[in-house]
Amino acid sequence: MKGVLQRALAALCLAWAALAAAAPARVEDTMAQRMLACTACHGEQGRAGPDGYYPRIAGKPAGYLYHQLLNFRDGQRHYGLMARLLEPLGDDYLMEIAQHFAALDLPYPPPSPASGVDARTLQRGEQLALRGDATRQVPACAACHGKALMGAQPATPALLGLPRDYLNSQLGAWQTGQRKAHAPDCMAQIVQRLPLADLNAVASWLAAQPVPKPSRAADRLPEPPPMRCGSVLKETTRPAPATPAASATPAAQSARGPGASLVERGAYLARAGNCMACHTARGGAPWAGGRGIETPFGTVHAGNLTPDTDTGIGRWSADDFWRAMREGRSRDGRLLYPAFPYTSYSGITRADSDALHAYLMSLQPVRQANRPHALRWPYSTQAALWAWRALYFEPQRVEADPRRSAEWNRGAYLVRTLGHCAECHAPRNRWGALQDAPALRGGRMDAQRWYAPSLADVREGGAQGWSIDDTMTLLHTGRNPHASVLGPMAEAVLHGTQHLGDADLRAMATYLRELPRHASPTSAGSPASPSAAANAVTPALRSLGAKRYEEHCAQCHGERGQGASSPNGAVGYPRLAGNRAVTLHDPSNLLQVVLYGGFAPATAGQPRPLGMPPYVLNFSDTELAAVLTHIRTQWGNNAPPVTELQVQQLREVPPR
Repeated sequence: MKGVLQRALAALCLAWAALAAAAPARVEDTMAQRMLACTACHGEQGRAGPDGYYPRIAGKPAGYLYHQLLNFRDGQRHYGLMARLLEPLGDDYLMEIAQHFAALDLPYPPPSPASGVDARTLQRGEQLALRGDATRQVPACAACHGKALMGAQPATPALLGLPRDYLNSQLGAWQTGQRKAHAPDCMAQIVQRLPLADLNAVASWLAAQPVPKPSRAADRLPEPPPMRCGSVLKETTRPAPATPAASATPAAQSARGPGASLVERGAYLARAGNCMACHTARGGAPWAGGRGIETPFGTVHAGNLTPDTDTGIGRWSADDFWRAMREGRSRDGRLLYPAFPYTSYSGITRADSDALHAYLMSLQPVRQANRPHALRWPYSTQAALWAWRALYFEPQRVEADPRRSAEWNRGAYLVRTLGHCAECHAPRNRWGALQDAPALRGGRMDAQRWYAPSLADVREGGAQGWSIDDTMTLLHTGRNPHASVLGPMAEAVLHGTQHLGDADLRAMATYLRELPRHASPTSAGSPASPSAAANAVTPALRSLGAKRYEEHCAQCHGERGQGASSPNGAVGYPRLAGNRAVTLHDPSNLLQVVLYGGFAPATAGQPRPLGMPPYVLNFSDTELAAVLTHIRTQWGNNAPPVTELQVQQLREVPPR
C-alpha cells in the first residue's frame, strides 16, 4: 500500500511539474514590453544601438519620431527592416510609439573623442553648427535645432548625443536623395549647398560635444526658423490620427444592407478583396497604381484604378470593367496578366462587379501614368499570355450548392472570388497556374519567399479544429487563442478582412471550417515519434541552438516554449511547443519572422500588437540554423532541422 501511495504521489508531482512547465510565463502589459521589436536594435529603452548605426530615439520630440515612423512606413525614408516592421501599423499606434519614446528622459553617455579629426575641421564644424555660413546661404544648426542643439518642439530633433558615422550617413543620404522629408525639404536644400568636407566637419564637431543637462528639447525656438521646414509645417497642421475602429465596423455592418448605395456596397467589396493594397504604391496616392507585384517571371506593376480619363479607368464603362473581372481583358481588348487575380475574380456576380465599378468611379482622379511591366521574354509577350490562358484559364462560376446553408454558400463565394484565397493558399505549376484551387492545399510564394499553409490540413493552417468564433476573431483582429498573422496574411487582415461585417466573417469561417481535410504530403510527422532528421543533428549544433534560445528567445516564449501572457491577456507571445507554424515542413515563414521580425496587424480589435525583433544582424547562418532547429525539435515538436543553406537562401533576399 505504501509503495502504491508513493508511486501515486510521484506521478502527481510529475503531472504538476508538466502542467507548470506548460503554463504560459508572465509578462507585463506595458509599452516597453510591446516595443522590444524596436529596442532590439535601438538599444535598451531606445538609448541607441551599440554599433552606432541605430540612433538614440529616447527623449526625441514626439512629432519628429512620429514623422520618421510615417516616412519609413510610407516610403519617404528607405530601410527595408524598418519598412517591413511598420507596414502593418496604423497612424494612431505609430503616434503612441513616438510618445512612449519621447517621454523617456534618460542620461546620455559621454561623447567619443574626435579621433583622426584635425583642429581646423572641428573649428569649421563649430562655425557651421553655431553661426552658419552666410556666403553659402546656410543657416546655423542652432537656429532650427535650438541654442543647446537638443531640438525643439514639436518636431525638430536633437543633434547631440549621436555618433559621427550616423550623422555623416544621414547627411550623405540627404545629399544623394536617399533620404527625403516633407516639402519644403530644408535639410536637402542645406546639404546641397555644402561640400562633403563641410558635412564631415559639422558631423565631427557635433559628435564630440557633451550633452547638456537638462537634455530635453526646447519648448519653442526664440525666433522663427530661417527656412521653411516641411516636417514642422506638417506637424503643426497634422490632424489627429484616425483610429482603426472609426474606419471599420459601422460601414461594414451596413454596406450589404438594403439601404446601402451602389457606391457604399462597392467600397465594402473593394475592402473584402483588399484591392487597394496592390493598386497603391508605397507612399503613393491611393488607387493610383505603380506597386510592383513580383512573380517568378518578372515584375507586374498594378494599374491606376482612379477615374482619370487619360491614365486611369475614367473611360471604362461597367461592361468594360465586368469584362476585365470576368475574362481578364482590358478595355482595348489586351490580355491582362493574372497577377491581377481574374483567375479568382472571374466568379464574381455582375451586381458586385457593377458596385465595384461605381465605387472606383467615385474616387478622386489621379493623373499618374501606368508603369510598364518588367517581365522577361517571352513572358512579356501577348502571344505567351494567350497560350497560357488557352492551357490554364477558364472563367469560373461559383454557384450555390443547394445541399448547403446560405451561410456556407456566402462563405464559399467570398473565399473563392473576392477573397481570392487560392491565389496564395493553392499550389502552382512551373508556369504559375493554380492547381486544384478550391481545395486550398497550400502554396509556396516563390517571389516573396513565404509559404501559404494548407487550409485543408489541421497540421498546417486548417481551421477545421477551431470554433467558428475563433476563426472569425483571427480574420477580424489578426489574432486568436491559437494563432496570429504575420507577413502577407497580416496585409490581408489589415486592409481586408478586418473591415468585413460579422455575417460575412461568420460565413467565411463556416466555409473554411467545413473544407474537406487533406493531409499535406509534407506535413511534419507525429510529435510522439522521434524524427530521424533531428537525431542527425550534431551535439555541438544542438548545444549552440539551446544556448542562443536561452539568450534571445526564452524571455518572451518561455524556457520550454510555452509562450507568455500578461495577467489581463492583452499581451501574449505565442507558444512554440506544439505550434504548427513552427513545425511546418517548409521553414520559410519561421525564417522570415526570425530574420526580419514583424508586427501583427494593428486592427480595431487589436490596435496595439506586439512586435517580433529582427535578428538578421544578430545571428550568423550557423547560429540561426541552430536556434531554429532547436525550436523545431524540442518540447514534442518533430520537424526537420533548418540548414545553413536554407538560411543563406532567404538572407539573400532583402526585406521589402
